[in-house]
Amino acid sequence: MSNALAIAGVTAVIKDLLDSGLIDQAITDTLGAGVTVTTMAPDTVSLDDQAAPQLNLFLHQVTPNTAWRNAALPARDAAGNRITNPPLALDLHYLLTAYGRADLQAEVLLGYALQLLHETPVLPRDAIRRALSPAVVNGAILPTVYKSLRGADLAEQVELLKITPAVLGSEEMSRLWSALQAHYRPTAAFQVSVVLIESRKTARSALPVLSRGETDPLSKRERGVLAFSGLTPPLPTLQAVIPADQQPVAVPGGEVMLEGHHLDGVDRQVTLSLATFQISRSVPVTKGGPSTASFTVPNDLPVGLYRVELSVQRLDDSHPRSTNQLPLALAPEALLPPFSATRNGSTVTLVLDMAPTVRPGQTVALILGDREIVAEPTSVPASRLTFRMADAAAPGSSLLVRLRVDGFESPIIDRTVTPSRFLDRRITLP
Repeated sequence: MSNALAIAGVTAVIKDLLDSGLIDQAITDTLGAGVTVTTMAPDTVSLDDQAAPQLNLFLHQVTPNTAWRNAALPARDAAGNRITNPPLALDLHYLLTAYGRADLQAEVLLGYALQLLHETPVLPRDAIRRALSPAVVNGAILPTVYKSLRGADLAEQVELLKITPAVLGSEEMSRLWSALQAHYRPTAAFQVSVVLIESRKTARSALPVLSRGETDPLSKRERGVLAFSGLTPPLPTLQAVIPADQQPVAVPGGEVMLEGHHLDGVDRQVTLSLATFQISRSVPVTKGGPSTASFTVPNDLPVGLYRVELSVQRLDDSHPRSTNQLPLALAPEALLPPFSATRNGSTVTLVLDMAPTVRPGQTVALILGDREIVAEPTSVPASRLTFRMADAAAPGSSLLVRLRVDGFESPIIDRTVTPSRFLDRRITLP
C-alpha cells in the first residue's frame, strides 16, 4: 500500500494529468497564451494582469473514508500488542480554480479542466507511475520533493484512485473562501478516493489452524469441535477473586480465594501479572476444589493492579489449560508501631516500616485521620519511609492510620462484623 507521501503524490498526479491534458487539447491556441498549472494556496496566487492564465489545484480538506475505516480492526489485542496493520483510509477534497487575464479565459480554462477530469474518472496505475517518475534527461533538475514522491508506492495500493465531482453550496463556498482570505474566482470542487496509507510496523500473525482438536493416533482424524449441552462450558473458568476477610484488596502474605468452575486437576498454578513493572509470577494453589482455589500473595510483589489467571491440567486433558483473567488489587500494609516518632515544636516526624517494598516512581502517602502526608522521595527501593507532618495534633492524639501507594489504600475497615467498624490501626503522636 501507499505510505505517508501518498497525499502529496495524488496532488502531483492530478497536476500532471491537467498539464498533459491541456497540452494535448492545444489550449494555448484557444486562449492565445500559455497556461500554468499550480498547486498553491489560493491566497498566494498572484493576480497580476501581466501573468499568464493559471489553473490552481488546492487540497482544502482530508476526511476518513467511511468504507475502509473499520477494515482490519481490531488492530491490537488485550495486551496492547499490534496484531494487524489497518490502513489509514482517506478521501481528498480539492478546489480547482481558474484565473484568467482577459474575458472568458477563466471559463474556457475551467471547462477544459473539468472535461479532462470527467474523461478520467479512474487514475490508471501506469499514469500514476509516469507522473511520479517522470522521464527527464537529468533527474537532478527535479525539485527535492518530486524526487521523494517516487517512493510513495501510490500505484501499488489495492484500491484505484477515483475522481468524483463534489457539490459545494453557495454558503459553504462563501465560508471557505472567506477562511482562505482570497478573492473568489471560478471554482469547481471534486473528491479523490481512496488513499490507503499503511504502517510499516511489524505485527503478530497467528499460524494457520492444522486441526480442530487433537488428532487420533490410529485413524489420523481430528477430534473436531467439542460440543456440550447447557450454558456452562466444560473449561476452567474464573468468576470471582475474593481477598481474605471480605476486603476489596489483598495485602502481602494474605490469602486470596478464586471462585469458578472446572478448577480441579493437577499442577494448579496461579499467575499474577503486573504490566506497570512487567512482572509475571507463578504461585502454587494451597487448597481448593472443583469450584475454588486459594493461594497466598508473595510478600515481595509491589503494589498495583494485577491480572490473575489459573493454569490447571484436568484428568481428561492431555495438556494444561489457562482460565480467563480477572483483576486483583494489591494494597500496602503499614507495620505498626512506627519505627520512630519524634516532635519538634508543631512538626512530627514519623519513620514507618511498610510492606511491600516501594519502588522508585511510586507515589506514597500516609493518612493520619483526615490528614494526608506525602513520603519523602527515594531513588532506591525502600520499605522504611519518612513522613513529616506540619501543624500536627496535640501530643497523645491517637489517629487512625492508612497507607496509600499509587492510589491503593491499606484496609482500615473490619468487614467481618456487623455493623462494620474501624480496625485498631492507630498511631499515638509524641
